[in-house]
Amino acid sequence: MRFCQALIGADPLGWNRIAVAAEAAGFDSVAVSDHVVYPGNLTSAYPYTPDGTPLFSPEEDWPDAWVAIGSMAAVTTRLRFLTNVYVLPLRNPFVVAKAVGTAAFMSGGRVGLGIGAGWMAEEFELLEQSFARRGARMDEMVEVLRTLWSGGMVEHHGEFYDFEPVEMRPVPPAPVPIYVGGHSPAAFRRAARIGDGWLGVQYTPEVLVEHCRTLRLERERAGTLDRPFEIVASPLAAPTPGLLEELEGEGVTTILTSAWMAVGETQPDVDTAVGMVEAFAERFLR
Repeated sequence: MRFCQALIGADPLGWNRIAVAAEAAGFDSVAVSDHVVYPGNLTSAYPYTPDGTPLFSPEEDWPDAWVAIGSMAAVTTRLRFLTNVYVLPLRNPFVVAKAVGTAAFMSGGRVGLGIGAGWMAEEFELLEQSFARRGARMDEMVEVLRTLWSGGMVEHHGEFYDFEPVEMRPVPPAPVPIYVGGHSPAAFRRAARIGDGWLGVQYTPEVLVEHCRTLRLERERAGTLDRPFEIVASPLAAPTPGLLEELEGEGVTTILTSAWMAVGETQPDVDTAVGMVEAFAERFLR
């Protein structure tokens, strides 16, 4: 079982130090969350709280994921980097392909792209991307990204994007894995059809097991059960050997965790965050 440390809540100016500590402690990866802006007039409901209120405030820093990943990759050698999750249909696919492909190239292939359809309509409006049919557009964007990353002159002719032969370089040294986030029926179907894996956050072990079984069923229906598939998920329980064995049997490959949130801390200073990463690893990874 691999472990991924989510960086949300920690001071971004300390992310490089935390990444170095996570690598030394035995974590496989770290995860970076994504938003471009926080609208002053927010009416969209956050889908992961009962009352629709976001778990973050306008005062929190949200660095660009790929700039931050490039910085952390420069001070590490083995650590991988994931987005948890990147709001893909909020962007132009060429810009995303260039940023992610460059990060993969410069880091030696140490990046994974976790994607979501997004929930904040105001953000889509500001970036001049359609909020309607964003799921269908995201499906095609994944196809466009993989085409652009394949190297050589490529073209694409679809419903949302249509272009004649172009070549984008540098090319990632290996295919960039794409993890689909979310726990709606559509998200499970999307992960099964086009994803290299699924990414889910904050479920009881019982619910997570149900989600794993749903994913397997959807993969059977999609005819993709023979393809490699990762499950990156955060159970709301201590990662004891018994729990890890159970989740591994259900297909979970990586535990997404937060060393500070696990002990009730939401915004630790850098020294505290580093100490918590080391303590978590000493208790659960070693």
